[in-house]
Amino acid sequence: MPGKLSRAAAIVGAAEANEIGFLKQPVTSLQLHIEAIKNLSEQTGVPIAKIEGVFSTGWSSELCEHLGIRPKYIDTTAVGGCSFEMHVHHAMAAIHAGIIDIAVVSHGENGHSAQKIGGRGIANYGLGGGATSPGFEMTAAYGIGGASSNYAHAMVRHMHRYGTTTEDFAHIAKVTRDWATLNPRAAMYSKEKHPFGGPITVEQVESSRMITWPMTILHCCMVADHGGAVMLTSPKIAAGLNTAPVWVAGAGESMGHSNMLEMPDFTATSACHSADAAYTMAGMGPSEMELALIYDSFTITAAITAEMLGLAPRGQGHLLWKEGHAAPGGRLPINTNGGGLSFNHSGMYGMPLLIEAYRQLSGTAEDGVHGDKGKQTNARTCVVNGTGGALSTTGTLVLVSDE
Repeated sequence: MPGKLSRAAAIVGAAEANEIGFLKQPVTSLQLHIEAIKNLSEQTGVPIAKIEGVFSTGWSSELCEHLGIRPKYIDTTAVGGCSFEMHVHHAMAAIHAGIIDIAVVSHGENGHSAQKIGGRGIANYGLGGGATSPGFEMTAAYGIGGASSNYAHAMVRHMHRYGTTTEDFAHIAKVTRDWATLNPRAAMYSKEKHPFGGPITVEQVESSRMITWPMTILHCCMVADHGGAVMLTSPKIAAGLNTAPVWVAGAGESMGHSNMLEMPDFTATSACHSADAAYTMAGMGPSEMELALIYDSFTITAAITAEMLGLAPRGQGHLLWKEGHAAPGGRLPINTNGGGLSFNHSGMYGMPLLIEAYRQLSGTAEDGVHGDKGKQTNARTCVVNGTGGALSTTGTLVLVSDE
């Protein structure tokens, strides 16, 4: 039976900044935020002045100042790439409580441009005070010095425990690129768009440049520019809009650790707990999911998360991709926009997951702008999962199409 908050709010629109990817002309994170919110307002027909709640990873007050609004509700939760799934959870709760009727979740991050104009591209989200955080000092001595080395440890442990190989995980990169070749906005859509774009093979993934053993560069996400925003409203407001509502049937969030040395099992994340909360609220289970949008900072992230979400048995998450189930035309499409591996990854990837989930469930993923023929699925249920930190925090949503 669905929980009290189930379907208390709907996502009624999703939009991106005017240009995303590896931009030739540098942009600021703020510009990416503002463009996405403006495009969202135009898409939904809801004036910016009507926005009552603003949710972002530390940007909310600055966004309100630039937008000229005084919100009733402000959220600045910043726990990594899953923050935006958590923002949806929080916005739904605020709407259910009657505090607000219209909320915007926004993210802008110039991960690529920041390399040209200076700065990290991320405002108000970091490791803590000081030049080096105590957590980094503790883990660096054990060879865990950055994102790729953290996740490489997880891949090695998975291979040791379950007998998987890098070739098994390479199928995730290959299939995800297949989806990207159906998405004109994907950074790796084609060789015309990017020298390393277009279809790839498992062999190419395996033979590409090594980043952190055993992961080559095609096992890793890119660092690009992205701005995106989604709007949530109460059922009453949703009924009066021309855009199709996508209902938040379930939501959950959890964390397993902050420092990866405190992670009890490198092959299991807190997504099992956030997913259980989301499924319970929705009154649904993993077998009822027809689509999955899964954070894929690295191929191992996607494989482990699929297992935690109950979409595959422990040790067998990679088979969803290897056996073609996650591919175009498969029984469980996964990361239909091309994922963080081939669509876009600005540093925190949770926003593109929300945008693509909305487009798929609202039937707008294939319109000449958001996708080529074959990108639109017929899914009416979707599980969305974001991951933050070093496999640390997770936010899970169950979204359903309007009946």
